[in-house]
Amino acid sequence: MKRLFLIEFDKLRTNRSSRILIGAYFILLTSIALIAAIKFDIGPIKFHLAEQGIFNFPYVWHFNAFIGALFKIFLAVVIVSMTANEYSNKTIKQNLIDGLSKREFLHSKWVMIVTFSGISTLFIFLVSLILGLLYSNYNEIGIIFKDLEYLLAYFLKLVAFFAFCLFLGTAIKRSAFALGFLGVWQMFEGICYGFFKWKSPTWVDAEQVFRLFPLNAMSNLVPEPFTRLSAVRNLADQVGEVMQSNTVVRFWDIVIVLVWSYIFYLLTYRLLMRRDL
Repeated sequence: MKRLFLIEFDKLRTNRSSRILIGAYFILLTSIALIAAIKFDIGPIKFHLAEQGIFNFPYVWHFNAFIGALFKIFLAVVIVSMTANEYSNKTIKQNLIDGLSKREFLHSKWVMIVTFSGISTLFIFLVSLILGLLYSNYNEIGIIFKDLEYLLAYFLKLVAFFAFCLFLGTAIKRSAFALGFLGVWQMFEGICYGFFKWKSPTWVDAEQVFRLFPLNAMSNLVPEPFTRLSAVRNLADQVGEVMQSNTVVRFWDIVIVLVWSYIFYLLTYRLLMRRDL
């Protein structure tokens, strides 16, 4: 495992564009802290975003996991481009000549995926903990470490998304086309959802069918956190809206994402085994 990690680390270390993207990703994650500085006055009304409860424990885990997941495309670009470069630069062939098996090659990529996801999750944990300790109105230990399942969901979401990107990079072998296909697939899922809502028979629940699609399943792992804010709920009550949203991490969403992660692993493995590299 250590050998596989060092192989991938050496490739990343010598790739300038990957280093820049990784650096930009973690800078953006750190920028979540800048939200605390947002404040402005409207006449007698003084608005300070940090005082609206977004950094209160345990809500901060949910909020930061959701915001942090928006930046995952930066690491996705790294994974896709590094995978595509293995083919264009013939490094995969050289790795195989040097004694690395196809299975080990795939596992080295998965080591990178899990490492990226783990470091990102740890980073979100530390940023959230610091912001919570600075701004939260609740500092009891039981409250501080409540709802940590959002970080687990965040980790699994990254692993599944990067596994999908690894599969696309392996299948298409061109980073630009692979990333383009990722965008097309996102639109495809949206079109399918609209079609099911429009044409599906009464005995078919479009929401439940759409829940099984890979990107939507990943999105469902960390649902939007904004409807949990008391300010949003109070505003909805004032205008007569009923807030109906699911903001919890659901067991079956975790299962669906784990199944997709395994499917992407198997598909990538089969592609590698069938190809004459």
